[in-house]
Amino acid sequence: MSSKRASSRLQALINHIQCSYSAPTNPDILDKPIVLKKRAAVLICVFEGGDGSLRVILTKRSSSLSTHSGEVALPGGKREEGDADDVQTALREAKEEIGLDPSLVSVITPLQPWHTRYGVTIVPVLGVLSDKDAFSPILNSAEVEEIFDVPLEMFLKNDNRRAEEREWMEEKYLLHYFDYEFGNKKYVIWAITASILIGTATLLLQRFPDFLEQRPTIWGGMTEGDKLMLKNISNSK
Repeated sequence: MSSKRASSRLQALINHIQCSYSAPTNPDILDKPIVLKKRAAVLICVFEGGDGSLRVILTKRSSSLSTHSGEVALPGGKREEGDADDVQTALREAKEEIGLDPSLVSVITPLQPWHTRYGVTIVPVLGVLSDKDAFSPILNSAEVEEIFDVPLEMFLKNDNRRAEEREWMEEKYLLHYFDYEFGNKKYVIWAITASILIGTATLLLQRFPDFLEQRPTIWGGMTEGDKLMLKNISNSK
């Protein structure tokens, strides 16, 4: 683990989450005709930017990959036989993809599992990179084309966000897209990655999004933020 410690503000937040957070289960997934046959883990690696704001590390997948090529993703991948748990999967994959030494990451907790319609369970693992300067990325070009970071708060704002209504198994839901520009680079964070980061931002920044999230049931269904927003809309009529 890095010798550099998180700021007192971030450390207090870490302590709060470790003491109070319990990953929710999603029993409604059992009502869907999905066979959960694969398991994967992703690393949500956050750090404090120069202005004190929380930022999260993302990658752009290689354009040569057979699936999700060129898309923005969190570091991670499928669980292998030698992995003891989801935490080890996430840390191993981050090491393989972007050269992130596991000793630099303080793992806080695994978060709510996410399920896809293709039968994959994805477990996000939340970790903190206390010493960003100690991390020198080494990209595995077969899997990753670029690495970049974004402010976590962007996933709670309407700025640079758009959404499309989709329907699956007679259930309507919203698919969110977040646009991010840095220099002459443009990125789009969307689908399950965007939804995972909305949930992470809600947890770490301790406030709800400025918009209706409307997840599908397999991604956890209605959130507390959605319930509050719909209640406020109803009361204003």
